Amino acid sequence: MMAATSRPVSTATAVHPLLQKLLSGPVPAVMGVLNVTPDSFSDGGQFLAPERALAQARRLVAEGADIIDVGAESTRPYGGARPVSAEEEVARLRPVLSEVIKLGIPVSIDSMKPGVTAFALDAGAVIANDVWGLQRDGHMAALLAQRGVPVIIMHNRDHADPAIDIMKDIAGFFARSLEIATRAGIGQGHIVLDPGIGFGKTAEQSMIALARLDELKRFGLPLLVGASRKRFIASVSPSEPDQRLGGSLAAHLIAARGGARIIRTHDVAETVQALRVAAAIEDKR
Repeated sequence: MMAATSRPVSTATAVHPLLQKLLSGPVPAVMGVLNVTPDSFSDGGQFLAPERALAQARRLVAEGADIIDVGAESTRPYGGARPVSAEEEVARLRPVLSEVIKLGIPVSIDSMKPGVTAFALDAGAVIANDVWGLQRDGHMAALLAQRGVPVIIMHNRDHADPAIDIMKDIAGFFARSLEIATRAGIGQGHIVLDPGIGFGKTAEQSMIALARLDELKRFGLPLLVGASRKRFIASVSPSEPDQRLGGSLAAHLIAARGGARIIRTHDVAETVQALRVAAAIEDKR
């Protein structure tokens, strides 16, 4: 499925130095979420003002984030997001991004638009996080191959379909994305896979993806999971997004046990503590 043997050895096996560093710790790296948007599902509008966004970024760093993931367009996993132009995304990023980068930890740009991604990489972002896995815009893969940065490929669907085998769908999506990456010249060692918890999935399918995360190890690539505050938590324990810390931690600990090497979260301090304590306990077995 992965056609790994068709990739040149020089690009297929060389792990990007930044990923090597991020993935070498005893616990998963933690990616803190910074949304400079008016309509994100969890914290829409809270950090749209540049001074508030920068204060939040400083907080994420102080709490132990290894990466800050900056997004300027809501991709609301349950629909209802208002599409924005590349120009509007850049306008939201411009007063914030360079200052966040100065904080000294790796910054990823969460965008499906090549123009926005290019702007962020020019400003100093070092990871591209594409919620459509190189499949929404045909120019994205070529851009990222040319820039040589790590790429997060996330599974997505336009609509949830409760009738499908979600693990088969995720695997097929990743196979297509990896073929696009190979054709563009993106090395396998530059890629991280994200099953896209909540995106184009029912609550049950999101939980299946978490429970069976280890099946995705067959791609031989690092896994990222972002279950933070997602709606599937409320399907088990009714709650609003800002009341889902316990469910988020439970999901992320299960993801870490299933092989996730990067955890994307709104709640960095609590997640860092949970991962470290769980690892310390597991170490006593």
